[in-house]
Amino acid sequence: YPSEFLMQKITEDNQIPVHLHVSVSLQYVAGLKGSALVEFFHGNVAEVENEELRHLMWSSVLFYKTPNVEVMACVLLSTKAIYFLLDDSFIHADEHQSDFWNKENSDCENSSFHLSRCFVLKLNDLQSVNVGLFDQYFRITGHSADHIVTCLTRDSYNTHTFIQQLMAVLSLLARTPSPEPVDKDFYSEFGSKNTGKMENYELIHSSRVKFIYPNEEEIGDLAFLVAEKMDGLTNLQSLNILLYVLAFQVNHVEGSAQNTSSLQPKTLILTSSDLFLFDEDYISYPLPEFAKEPPKRDKYQLADGRRIRDLDRVLMGYQTYPQALTFVFDDVQNQDLMQNLTLDHFGE
Repeated sequence: YPSEFLMQKITEDNQIPVHLHVSVSLQYVAGLKGSALVEFFHGNVAEVENEELRHLMWSSVLFYKTPNVEVMACVLLSTKAIYFLLDDSFIHADEHQSDFWNKENSDCENSSFHLSRCFVLKLNDLQSVNVGLFDQYFRITGHSADHIVTCLTRDSYNTHTFIQQLMAVLSLLARTPSPEPVDKDFYSEFGSKNTGKMENYELIHSSRVKFIYPNEEEIGDLAFLVAEKMDGLTNLQSLNILLYVLAFQVNHVEGSAQNTSSLQPKTLILTSSDLFLFDEDYISYPLPEFAKEPPKRDKYQLADGRRIRDLDRVLMGYQTYPQALTFVFDDVQNQDLMQNLTLDHFGE
């Protein structure tokens, strides 16, 4: 340990997405290669001497206790735990959560070294993993509200790779075997007698961690919600959701020193007749078992919606992936909706 292949893979994965800005401490981590990266992990991050680093991924993350603050993190998966090296901006963005993140080291701010917060979720505390629609994100759930994190990969490949690596590492855990399951037929396994509704597809790993995948009904529920937002102008049978993707809406900040743009996370849904932007709650649903009350906001909140027939032109940037798209609408009837709608599927 570690093998040449693993060293090469971790080095290749150690790249911050170009559209996101991170603090100096995380830029330092992103500059490490090969053995230097493994040494950094063992010297600064790892909690146990004999654990092995197996996977590295850069992703935006959300915490259950701070659902409105999306922060960039370097996610490190080892044979013992999942480590989230967090961007410094998170600490300053949510000061009222000081009980969640103790601040005893804040006197280091003026010194010459850079301090990063590291959130640790031990694999033994892991209970379930919820994979989002079309593998755009996944939620890791531990035993309390402090141990629920959503990784917004916005990329099905990154999600798939991480889940595979996590399953492989969980297979190494020595847990007491669960009792032999009683043979069930299909309907008693997936159906609920109380509601008559199909449950989400569950895969229970040998480590007793549940991997929960969305079923077709989630798309049906989403289509119904979208039809509701269209004020019943279309019948549900003819409504097809063609695309669901987690993107960013670009808001240009005028008057600043540089011509900067802020990225607002949005869920883009394309149907055969409309284009929608939703603010989606990625962390609260499905409700964790210990939740006493439903979340304060709905899972989907409509931010903007336009008819495809009002689409005048689509401008595409010529930079490499990630790609920026600008949708220009000729929306004469609704003058109040004529703000600049710039959609960015990960671009600057």
